[in-house]
Amino acid sequence: MNDAIVDAANRHFSATYFDARRKFHDHVAKAGGEAVAYPSSAQGPGEKDLSTDVAWFGDRRASSVGVLVSATHGAEGYCGSAAQLDWLAGKGHERLESGQAMLLIHALNPYGFAWDRRVTQEGCDLNRNFVDFSAPLPHNDAYDLLADCFVTRELDGPVVEAAEAKIKAFREEHGELAFRKARSSGQYRHATGVFFGGFGPTVARRTLERIVADHGIGARELVVIVDYHTGLGPYGYGELQCEAVSGIAGYERARDIFGLSVTSPDLGTSSAVTLSGTQDEYWQRLLGDRHVYVCLEYGTYSPESGRAAMRADHWLHAYQPSEIETDIGRQIRRRVREHFYPDRLDWKEMVLFRSRQVQRQMVEALHR
Repeated sequence: MNDAIVDAANRHFSATYFDARRKFHDHVAKAGGEAVAYPSSAQGPGEKDLSTDVAWFGDRRASSVGVLVSATHGAEGYCGSAAQLDWLAGKGHERLESGQAMLLIHALNPYGFAWDRRVTQEGCDLNRNFVDFSAPLPHNDAYDLLADCFVTRELDGPVVEAAEAKIKAFREEHGELAFRKARSSGQYRHATGVFFGGFGPTVARRTLERIVADHGIGARELVVIVDYHTGLGPYGYGELQCEAVSGIAGYERARDIFGLSVTSPDLGTSSAVTLSGTQDEYWQRLLGDRHVYVCLEYGTYSPESGRAAMRADHWLHAYQPSEIETDIGRQIRRRVREHFYPDRLDWKEMVLFRSRQVQRQMVEALHR
């Protein structure tokens, strides 16, 4: 057993958003940096204040910048936060050379992190929210057909049985890939539904845009972004996913840095389907071929487990908001957290092993 990584796993994973935020500030200070808060207009449990926190290490004029992002999908922030803490504790900042820098964005979606939800305070999937809202929005007719099945008005009984029968019939007629696309590729009509991309830019999206502007990221020659996610793929495996918006050219740039394990929806090798409004759409518009974006996606439990947990979460907030801070609400919250954050040592070790490899490759790319 690698005692060092076991120790790191035990220290860097947190029990709550607030615990993670405190650790982030402590680690940044120990590394000689300063954590800058971008306050959220939302509040967490107990009406506590929330913020996205940012730290810069390295040359302020760097031509090459790495960006580590946690909690794009809030409940997935336990993983990304631990990876950022691990980089700081491992003195990654000391390996940066002249002309290089690292930007850490901790808890991009603090509302979701604090409440153990994937969505933002507006109920949006942030990774479907980066579309151009001045243009016609993507259509998802298949989602419209199944909308009441994905988020039912009850959590058990005949309503759920009928919903599952309709879903089964859709899968049998159209296939599993069509079902996954219908459910998760993004939709812009059902505000209380799953994978809702929004009617306009969310607070979290605007926060990212402010952070990027404040740090002059748009003027850099090379920007490499690693965005931490959980929930898809084999348990504990960290898949490096490219997004379709960057195309084959973006995939090839990522493969040159991270190797042949990089996957692409264009090639059919990704565990994710082609998505609308991903964060990479923003980076692509801003930087074009001066950026490399990868989603580091760690598998947890079965997709059906995740589907049930998300149905319960959206049901709670759509139909029973008065129950959010009752025993029922807390049970649903735990269920979501447990799906996206397996609080097991073996999973945490796997996360950090892969993360360290990816972070090393990332910094090596900044050296070129």
